[in-house]
Amino acid sequence: MLPSSDVETEMADSMLIDAEAQDHAPHFEPYGWQHWPDHPWMSYQFRRGLGETQEGAGTISECFQAAARMVPGDEESWHTEWMRVARRNHERGDRAEASGHIQTAQNCWLRAAGSYRQAEFWLAPNDPRRLPTFELMETCSKRFISYLDPAGEAVDIPYENGVSLCAYFVRSPRGAGRQPVLIAMGGLDSIKDEMWFMQAHGALQRGISVLMIDGPGQGGTLRRHGVISRHDYEVPIGRCIDYLATRDDVDMGRIALCGSSLGGYYAARAGSYEPRLAACISHGAIWDFAAQIGERPEDHPLANHLKWVTGAKSMRELPEVVRGFRLEGVLDRMKCPYLIVHGGHDVLGVQAAKLVRDYAVAKGVDVTFHLVSEEETGADHCQHDNPTLGQEIIGDWLVERFGIDERALRASARPV
Repeated sequence: MLPSSDVETEMADSMLIDAEAQDHAPHFEPYGWQHWPDHPWMSYQFRRGLGETQEGAGTISECFQAAARMVPGDEESWHTEWMRVARRNHERGDRAEASGHIQTAQNCWLRAAGSYRQAEFWLAPNDPRRLPTFELMETCSKRFISYLDPAGEAVDIPYENGVSLCAYFVRSPRGAGRQPVLIAMGGLDSIKDEMWFMQAHGALQRGISVLMIDGPGQGGTLRRHGVISRHDYEVPIGRCIDYLATRDDVDMGRIALCGSSLGGYYAARAGSYEPRLAACISHGAIWDFAAQIGERPEDHPLANHLKWVTGAKSMRELPEVVRGFRLEGVLDRMKCPYLIVHGGHDVLGVQAAKLVRDYAVAKGVDVTFHLVSEEETGADHCQHDNPTLGQEIIGDWLVERFGIDERALRASARPV
């Protein structure tokens, strides 16, 4: 293995998002559309929302309309313009429902949820608008899943110290009886509501139920309960599996876990320590979170969020706080099949994914590695430039691992 200092150097060298812009006009890069090259972190978030439109999180026209009205790099105008789009869709959805146009209502609520997520993103953790904006998003998500067939459920999963994890359970309309389940989670800043656009929709289309969760340090679990992240993520995932065991529609022998971005570490950690998992997916791989962060200044674009999620008091303190977020000595325990899906031009780096793969191979793990190329698109972090492709890679791998016959499922299936 590489010494930790060499790991830090290789990771730092591969952070495309920190590279100085050479072309200052909007243009296409191997990792997708770069809208504001001089504001790469905001451009990355815009690309993320733009990509998710193809999974229902918005429309292309609305994304570009909002961007055209923003002051480049200005977080307040970002919030204002995404709120404008979100409210428009939210209100239109409510009117459509009142008129009996349920499909239109669902479409609008899903778009509103995507836009509220964007509107909330750059707000400071203590901004009084943050939780209300987040809960508007949840309102739209819950209304959307309530009209699915079968209807989705908002659930609270008992965790610890009287706190529950916020989650949605949605059963696939394809297949009867006990179904396999994908536990879908985000990472540093992605949340249960975004999982529809990144993981869940593809699973449901293939006969796999989904449990979309906000674990420690995520979504409503962080915002409402103040529960920060932890390195031993097998604990909250174990609570999720305990919940699934209470249901009569879950195949307990076919439970998979997928984590996106930092969730790639969470998933690999849980998959190494939780024996009830039948498959594990790192949708974006993390080898050593502290090494990947390195030394970042207090004015880093994600500084507030990093400290909020981890409980660190300063960016200087952050690497020590997350020192345990690493896979050396952990992946050795992985017994279930393991998939790594990583963008070939991931703006946050590619080296970590290769380190995880090489270590897993060396330890005899049944690992599948898919580095998504520029030509097929989806080469950005977590396939933010083409999330549908990411869902197809994940979904097809699960179908093969779980022995699902899609032709038989479609014979009597309802659309998803």
